[in-house]
Amino acid sequence: MNQFARTELLYGKDAIEKLKNSKVAIFGLGGVGSYATEALARIGIGELDLIDCDIVSLTNLNRQLIALYSTLDKAKVDVAKQRILDINPSAKVNTFQIFFSNETSSYFDFSKYDYVIDAIDSIKSKIEIIKIAKEKNIKMISSMGTGNKTNPFLFEIADISKTSVCPLARKMRIELKKLKIDKVKVLYSKESPVKTNQNNNDKLIPASNSFIPPIAGLMIASEVVKDLIS
Repeated sequence: MNQFARTELLYGKDAIEKLKNSKVAIFGLGGVGSYATEALARIGIGELDLIDCDIVSLTNLNRQLIALYSTLDKAKVDVAKQRILDINPSAKVNTFQIFFSNETSSYFDFSKYDYVIDAIDSIKSKIEIIKIAKEKNIKMISSMGTGNKTNPFLFEIADISKTSVCPLARKMRIELKKLKIDKVKVLYSKESPVKTNQNNNDKLIPASNSFIPPIAGLMIASEVVKDLIS
């Protein structure tokens, strides 16, 4: 019996082989991306590209899977890679400790991906990921805002045109409309963001907890698996 035996009971041998031969890119390894990444590793995705420019910091400990006192100040991509290979030594993991933008997008060949996950915060970067994935006809899902949320039951996966309430989704719809891009799969919440009084140099700090971003990440991983084996 191998490590994916129980998963094979659910989906069948052909599906497990499909996942093994799939390549997925995860842009952003925060609360959402780190959990999505590990779920994909545990279900047997054969190759993963991890893209994140950050290191693990103290404020990541409340929600990010890779954040521990033992990993503080380490590159998130390196910590995630180590975890993946400890779960599935046969996996191929490629790491990119860079900020994805229009300037760095040429480092990535989207045509080699079977699926792309956008779990980053920058609107410009999110738009760039969506634009390239659309041009290359690559399946993808984009995470909308998970900060300032407390109710996990209000998450949905839908086309961005069907979203409501989420401030980030609203901004994304405006930018995508300018580019005439439609039919973008997203995860979003119908929960109105909780208002907080905390700020840092007049810049609002997104509040978070230990379960909202992880649930979003696991929902995204579920959608990726469903789309890959359907």
